[in-house]
Amino acid sequence: MDFLFRDELVHTPDLRHRLRRLRWFRMAFRKNAALIADHYGYQFSIDETKLTRAFLNWIETVEQQKSFARIDRKDFIIFAAGLVLKELITEAPASVSAKAQGGAAAKTEMQDIIAFWPEGFLYTNFCVGAIAAIHEQEFGTAARIDDCADDLRTWWSYRENVEEMPGYAIAFLDKFLGAEPNWVMPNLASARGAIRRAMVASRNDRHAISE
Repeated sequence: MDFLFRDELVHTPDLRHRLRRLRWFRMAFRKNAALIADHYGYQFSIDETKLTRAFLNWIETVEQQKSFARIDRKDFIIFAAGLVLKELITEAPASVSAKAQGGAAAKTEMQDIIAFWPEGFLYTNFCVGAIAAIHEQEFGTAARIDDCADDLRTWWSYRENVEEMPGYAIAFLDKFLGAEPNWVMPNLASARGAIRRAMVASRNDRHAISE
């Protein structure tokens, strides 16, 4: 998986907050779908009602846990994108409408993955691109994609697991980005390894200051 969508987003000012606006979110999602069509040949029909519902569900869920962003903002951005991915997979706003002619050739692994699950690739690419762009804007560092993101066997497991439990999408996104997946309670920011360690470190710092 590459950072095609990152290149489209990285120069957008205040991207993290813009993505929390419905109109901009929908526009960005459609732009991502157009990129997939241009580079890989798959065209998608987008159900705006389902896309809106996914967005609203995401906003409601992320608002309930946004206090954890103060503890480890970098990790929370990945988690918030995972919640988006979960809602997109649950609501399924995209469907393949056509295999476009003349799409640019891509490496075989990606073509196999997209052919296996084009909608899942679309949703995942959207979230990975957003994370990469936000990380570069806010932290000046490039996101890294793990080799497993190019492994069709991992995508088989990904699709099979999220069909059973959509929350696993969050853990698989972590896995793709080389973060620490939480397979037990993926929907809870408080259960994430990075956030738990940051909370412990903060408590230890306060204790050391009080001594």
